[in-house]
Amino acid sequence: MSTEEPAQQEHGEGTAAPDGDGSAGPSTGNDVILDAVEVIAGYVPEVNVLTGCSLELAQGELVGVIGPNGAGKSTLIKAMFGLVPVRGGTVRFRGTDITGAQTHTLVQQGIGYVPQRDNVFPALTVEENLRMGTFLKPREFERRFAWVTELFSRLAERRKQRAGSLSGGERQMLAMGRTLMAEPEVLFLDEPSAGLSPANQDQVFEQVQRINDTGVSIVMVEQNARRCLQICDRGYVLDQGRNAYSGTGHHLLHDPKVIEYYLGTLATVD
Repeated sequence: MSTEEPAQQEHGEGTAAPDGDGSAGPSTGNDVILDAVEVIAGYVPEVNVLTGCSLELAQGELVGVIGPNGAGKSTLIKAMFGLVPVRGGTVRFRGTDITGAQTHTLVQQGIGYVPQRDNVFPALTVEENLRMGTFLKPREFERRFAWVTELFSRLAERRKQRAGSLSGGERQMLAMGRTLMAEPEVLFLDEPSAGLSPANQDQVFEQVQRINDTGVSIVMVEQNARRCLQICDRGYVLDQGRNAYSGTGHHLLHDPKVIEYYLGTLATVD
């Protein structure tokens, strides 16, 4: 865990900020399940939000992605999930090139994605929302429902309640639960604590850890940088569409440069 990765992002007047001392590579050796290499991507033709981002996720890992607004955090996971055109670089899942693959194909292969907004169907009940998660394998509903509601017991209690009447924390729980109904190996989470009260934020982070403890590998984009780094195995700091720092969550949380450049402005809630 002592290997340093070369600095990839410049700060200030042309001086390169050193990367973290913590290892940027997966802590579990060669069992990389998903990797993105020098990804260039953007929403508008000829305008790139990502200008060469890289990320690795090992089997069973929880990886956090933090950075200032506009850094490209959400764009990175959307690009990996086929929602944003990739114009350069490669995304691989279990060694197979999935760059630009359609989202339903990625779901079939074992990748799930929970967006930040509009992530439940408010007019449908909790049960109906969860059924949507097994649309590719409807016969799996009862088995997966039992598993998901064991993880999130409140969803069983709210089974017949419309999603639109749930609290913010419950809606986020439902959004994650619906994606888990498809039995993903990899889960992308886009700002799961956004807009929630501090108490509900803590609950969401606990739920993310519980999901990870079941063996699901997770890439989580988060604005609550401190809390994210507290629970993740490794983290990436993005800035202006590129990697700025990477290392273990613990190292980044205590790195003076990361604190100076990012944590002071990103993490107003511990």
